[in-house]
Amino acid sequence: MELTDALRTTGAVRDFLSLPVSDDVVYRVLDTARFAPSGGNRQAWHVVIVRDRALRTTLRDLYLPGWYQYLAQSAAGLVPWAPITDHDAEERAIEGAGAVAAAAATGPGGFAENLDKVPVLILVLADLRKLASVDRGFDRYTLVGGASVYPFVWSLLLAARAEGLAGVMTTMVVRREVEVRAAFAVPDHMAVAALVALGHPVRQPTRLTRHSVEDFTTVDRFDGPALRGRPDPG
Repeated sequence: MELTDALRTTGAVRDFLSLPVSDDVVYRVLDTARFAPSGGNRQAWHVVIVRDRALRTTLRDLYLPGWYQYLAQSAAGLVPWAPITDHDAEERAIEGAGAVAAAAATGPGGFAENLDKVPVLILVLADLRKLASVDRGFDRYTLVGGASVYPFVWSLLLAARAEGLAGVMTTMVVRREVEVRAAFAVPDHMAVAALVALGHPVRQPTRLTRHSVEDFTTVDRFDGPALRGRPDPG
């Protein structure tokens, strides 16, 4: 697949066919993703391929409470757990998560409720000893350390796209990191960074909707003029 096409069509997919994905394919995906950039080329990631049925069920059960809190906050017009937010409104919204869970229990469930059935589940861990977190100790939310791990996750999704697969990165299990550490014997120096779900998609996205360049790019200053140019006709 041509690179620009891959970049423009690799969207988040959460609905998979029941077709299995072979170990050879998973290996090839990881073998390509390992060339992702990282600070100092330290490659501060470790992945766990989750096959065991009981562990998959554990991940699903740890995922769901946070997911319902996420939905409750979204329904209240909030960005869930945004670093800058109305914390009182957030707490009120989260109180409604039980009703969201009860409503979900009456139906067949979606991605979250069927997480244990996803063909490939990859738990991504970050080695805290290897992250150059130059914003460590700032008064604001720390962000930079992820730059040495999440490009690997994105490369993983692109490599999966080239294999005819699709998937999504989710960070919801981070809400229950203590339990995830215990279930997967994760040492203290490793942080839970993401869970990647992969499989053969029910439908492969071909046209994604995103903000235009002018919406997020300015010249010289945050309040400077928008960068103008000619978009790709495709």
